[in-house]
Amino acid sequence: MAEDRSDAIIVTCTAPVNIAVIKYWGKRDEELILPINSSLSVTLHQDQLKTITTAAISRDFKEDRIWLNGKEEKIDHPRLQSCFREIRRLARKRNSDNKAPSLHLNLSHKVHIASVNNFPTAAGLASSAAGYACLVYTLAKLYGVEGELSAIARQGSGSACRSMYGGFVQWIMGKSAEGMDSIAQQVAPETHWPELRILILVVSSEKKSVGSTAGMQTSVETSLLLKYRAERIVPERMKEMIDCISQRDFAKFGELTMKDSNQFHATCLDTFPPIFYLNDISKRIITLVHQYNAYYRETKVAYTFDAGPNAVIYTLEHNISEFVEVLKYFFPPECNGEPFVKGLSFESISLSGNITASIGMEPCPGGIQYIISTKPGPGPQLVNNADLHLLGLDGLLKKTSYTSSSSSESERTSV
Repeated sequence: MAEDRSDAIIVTCTAPVNIAVIKYWGKRDEELILPINSSLSVTLHQDQLKTITTAAISRDFKEDRIWLNGKEEKIDHPRLQSCFREIRRLARKRNSDNKAPSLHLNLSHKVHIASVNNFPTAAGLASSAAGYACLVYTLAKLYGVEGELSAIARQGSGSACRSMYGGFVQWIMGKSAEGMDSIAQQVAPETHWPELRILILVVSSEKKSVGSTAGMQTSVETSLLLKYRAERIVPERMKEMIDCISQRDFAKFGELTMKDSNQFHATCLDTFPPIFYLNDISKRIITLVHQYNAYYRETKVAYTFDAGPNAVIYTLEHNISEFVEVLKYFFPPECNGEPFVKGLSFESISLSGNITASIGMEPCPGGIQYIISTKPGPGPQLVNNADLHLLGLDGLLKKTSYTSSSSSESERTSV
């Protein structure tokens, strides 16, 4: 809801995190962030993970300003400026076309922005995707801009274009040099597969040694496997994954998700020098998933890893209670006073000894720091409660109930 008092207009919105099941890795245009292959993701529910952004415009503001997780940052970052420039261009075009009444304030007036996450950034999740999607959506609401926005969000962070929609979303790589056809499209809404559940296994919050942008550049320059994957493998996998989702075929969905994650990390190893994003705990989780599925002789759970060691597990609602108990058994949580499983609740059950004996791994205490439980969710939302604005009418940061674990890590990019 926009608030219009004392010559200030204030808008607050939220946007979700997304996790790719067909990965994006590598750009053909660094400035426009145009990928070398299409990708497909699942949007996570905002009840567990979201970015909240407030934007305010006023003739009294002297300069554009931005606060991220409670700390004021420089606003001259090229990707931020690209998003600002495109939204303002569309706003000017909208006014010149006389498609709607003019804004209360001149488009030359300055904007203040504040953004926080309701999830700890130490989780190593793709906060840049949620952050830029939320920025673009909020600015669009502030300026009264409508229409296709994913191409603008893409210029902030590539995977942000997928966070502009809920449910299951594909990012079409496009063919034009300008990138206007490199956009996101919803494959199915979050209500399409209500039984699907997602577990985020937080293994490490340490900064990765090779950032995603640098890693992508090196992979594009040196990996023949990456080129083969982009040209020959991904196009067929995109079709197959869309069919799996359409039919709600979890066995095929899970197998394809794991294969694509494995191949993505294989391209990282094929990069020269090689890039290692998985650690020993990541590999133990992979082994555990395969042995658990082997016990049942079907794919009941599936893993995927972005550019880091933390696992994302897909499963169905009726499997989640047992698999969480399996995780607790093989990765006993450390007693630090914090809940081991956060987010969406589910029934607790007793674990059968047959499963643990069949898996046959040695427990690794503290290997998983904690788990976030969630499910597919909707795209960006307008907040209809002025009390939740992060900025006051003076355009300055308010004290807020939202909390976030800030980090010195400057880049958190999903693939």
